[in-house]
Amino acid sequence: MSAPVLVVDDDPMVREALTQTLELADFPVIAAGSFVEAKDHIVPGFKGVILSDMRMPGRDGFHLLDYTQGVDGELPVILLTGEGDIPMAVRAMTQGAFGFLEKPCAPSELTAVIARAQKARDMALENREMKAQLESGDAAARWLFGVSKQAERLRAQVRNVARIGAEVLVTGAPGTGISKVAEVIHLCSPRSTGPFGKHTAAGMVPERFAEVVEEAQGGTLFLDEIQAMPMDTQFALMEMLEQGGHPRLIFGSAAELDSAVETGALHADLYYRLDALQVRIPALSERPEDIPVLFRHYVAQAAEQSGVKAPEITPEVISGLMARDWPGNARALMSVAMRFVLGLPGEETQGGGQGLAEQMAQVERALLVEALRRHGGRAAVAAEALKLPRKTMYDKLAKYRLKPEEFR
Repeated sequence: MSAPVLVVDDDPMVREALTQTLELADFPVIAAGSFVEAKDHIVPGFKGVILSDMRMPGRDGFHLLDYTQGVDGELPVILLTGEGDIPMAVRAMTQGAFGFLEKPCAPSELTAVIARAQKARDMALENREMKAQLESGDAAARWLFGVSKQAERLRAQVRNVARIGAEVLVTGAPGTGISKVAEVIHLCSPRSTGPFGKHTAAGMVPERFAEVVEEAQGGTLFLDEIQAMPMDTQFALMEMLEQGGHPRLIFGSAAELDSAVETGALHADLYYRLDALQVRIPALSERPEDIPVLFRHYVAQAAEQSGVKAPEITPEVISGLMARDWPGNARALMSVAMRFVLGLPGEETQGGGQGLAEQMAQVERALLVEALRRHGGRAAVAAEALKLPRKTMYDKLAKYRLKPEEFR
């Protein structure tokens, strides 16, 4: 559901007409007959926008605009007047109004301005969330971005395992940022002031293993690709775990470790010990609502590194990103952000060269997945949240081969 539009007009007939026009365009409406009635809805966390008449008894539209600016300078206010007063319009815009419309205005003109204001509001709140994460003293909030429930759950898991101090296994699909999560666990732990050793376990001989353990004393040692560690080094690792007195150990793998055990690449005893405390990083396909947040962060980062001004990220760019499956996850998204900043050619932000139907299908599937996950696999509740008839919902689930029970 879209965020609401707060409609403020003292004329009941005009207020009802505006409400109907917006609701027909799928904008939820909160209607108020005066500033006093609207005031309680004007708060910093309000996710929608405000549409207010200019001339009202008592507190007029300018007062409402001033009040809103004092509460939240990024909350869009669109003002309406029936007088066609150009100086009034200029004054409204210079005082921070998002838009100024003359009554009566065409429904298409009204909804277009509301849609632009809502996009601006969404971006402002998203940037505010990101800034809060960056300014937080919490390393998990500073470095693990996302607004989805999966991102929140990941940050909570990282904080919890960081405090425990035991060995941790970090898993995820390729490109999800396993080493980054491992480092954040270290930064959130009591050993954060100590060294953080980061090495691949692939081909690591026992002598080299002893060296990296010594270098990480007092801190944390991260060993990635644990399934590729030579067997004699695995024995040395298990012996060290039994003896104690070693740095905090974090292991990483993008492979299926149970398969590595079956093939004899990973010792079963080591696997069962590591599997006791695991942090799994969700893929981007599981949390599509985080794609815009991550992309904007990567674009800002790439622009700073390159010493150039960050280009505008249009809704078309975001829709192109949302239409992709992202098998390369955050690493691939970061590469796309760098190319975007440098203006290099590519179809990465255009839906991977897919047609509109394919892009829309991927976006639709992502929305269905998120609704099922949010409502614990209850298809009927998810259908209601998406405003879909139940039969349509089940038809779409069958089309995309989605099973509600897999989200419970």
